[in-house]
Amino acid sequence: MDIYFYNTLTRSKEKFKPINDKEVRIYSCGPTVYKDATIGNMRTNIFQDNLRRTLEYNGYKVKQAMNITDVGHLVSDGDTGEDKMIKSARETGKTPLEIANYYTKLYFRDLDRLNIELPEIICKATDHIQDMLEAVEKLVEKGYAYETSTAIYFDISKLDKYPVLSNLDLENQKAGARVEVDKEKRNPHDFAVWIKAPENHLMKWDSPWGPSYPGWHIECSVMSQKYLGEVFDIHTGGIDLIPTHHENEIAQSKGLYGKIPAHYWMHGEFLLINGGKMSKSLGNVYLLQDIVDRGYDPLVYKLFCYSTQYRKKLNFTWEGMDSAKVSLDRLRDAYQKHLNGTADVSEEILQKYENDFKKAINDDLNMPVAMSVVWEVAKMQEKSKKVAELLKSFDKVLGIKIDEYKEEEIPQEIKELLELRKQARENKEWNESDRLREEIKAKGYIVKDSKEGQTIEKA
Repeated sequence: MDIYFYNTLTRSKEKFKPINDKEVRIYSCGPTVYKDATIGNMRTNIFQDNLRRTLEYNGYKVKQAMNITDVGHLVSDGDTGEDKMIKSARETGKTPLEIANYYTKLYFRDLDRLNIELPEIICKATDHIQDMLEAVEKLVEKGYAYETSTAIYFDISKLDKYPVLSNLDLENQKAGARVEVDKEKRNPHDFAVWIKAPENHLMKWDSPWGPSYPGWHIECSVMSQKYLGEVFDIHTGGIDLIPTHHENEIAQSKGLYGKIPAHYWMHGEFLLINGGKMSKSLGNVYLLQDIVDRGYDPLVYKLFCYSTQYRKKLNFTWEGMDSAKVSLDRLRDAYQKHLNGTADVSEEILQKYENDFKKAINDDLNMPVAMSVVWEVAKMQEKSKKVAELLKSFDKVLGIKIDEYKEEEIPQEIKELLELRKQARENKEWNESDRLREEIKAKGYIVKDSKEGQTIEKA
């Protein structure tokens, strides 16, 4: 079955054609590890997880690389302000290495909580300084970069086209309206690939231009090429990376290798909080730990994200989380009921549902439609192990641990009502037995009678 993805590069949904029929190579922009990752950041990771799981579901082997930015990302996504790692170190009194190690550990803890498959390659910027320096030297040699008193800048005028992803009209933008102008720049939109370090700068390396450190964008161009080749299949990230980081990645790669590095560029949309942006000033910056602290299984958030396709804004509310919690409980309960079922379901019916599910995920990761298929299967009246196996197969893409079973403790009040009903039946007080059954049902439990006695399950 064909797969279709929306490609930011062409602004259209395209049939996916991998470079290699057996292996898909993906580069995913990872975190800048100077602070906690928010649930908005985690939404991007969930989208990327769905992508690789969908490819695996279709029989592809995936080779995915993800960077850890522990140097070079300035406070501005352009070339202004201090390095985010340095700023965090200054504010906390810790070293940049301590800051990076701490937040990297928390980031991977959250990925584990969300049952997100880890990339095959995880690469830190600080482990590739020499590779980046060699790339910058090559850009200078080829005439794509030039030196000023503060940095080595990439000269966008050397390109046949810039930008290519965001479609901004640079000619009609006033210089300085969106970009802080360095008078030594040849063009206002030239960007730093290497930055000369002030004397007291905490992170710097020797270079032909003195003690210095890399710009933010160069790391991804260098590491993606090192681990995936000059051209690979898919590049992913959040939508906020399009106008600056990903544009500049493409520019650098065209300067270094004469090619756009990826065939498909895929971007996840923003997460809104109660209809607005997430911000510290509004006190609505939520971490995955906040979800855990409120008593939710982290996978409730993953299921919540499936209510909207990754390219559309998703509005986070705690009411929505409550609904997702109920849904996760019901899906897991439905799986257990089917697992213990004895009915036989035709292969034709099962194949139809599998095709419908695959068609949905292959249509640019349309998780809302995929979930509608999952619910149709879960709600099938005939309880069958074959249906449970199909649901477990779907979970290879969903990653919500649908087979995780936590036996719920029956409340003491319900236990006492069950004992009263048992006594009523032994005394052949059938009216009282029926009354107690209805009372138990009203409290959310269903009683069933068999030769072995009473059994109870949640309604």
